[in-house]
Amino acid sequence: MAMGRRTLAELLHLAAGLGVTAAVFAAGAWSYPVGAATVRLIGWATMLVVLGMGVGPLRRAWLADRGRS
Repeated sequence: MAMGRRTLAELLHLAAGLGVTAAVFAAGAWSYPVGAATVRLIGWATMLVVLGMGVGPLRRAWLADRGRS
């Protein structure tokens, strides 16, 4: 079963958002070694929020690709 164009676009968008979030927090942890553990913890929490925010658009894209609205 092939993945729809909208679903693929949303997955790529979600992956890009997670990648940028990870990069920003990795740079923050590197630049502030005293608080690196806290920065990493907040980074993981932020990535969970980004993932949660991507579920709705991903579901809508999947339904649109299947022909339902």
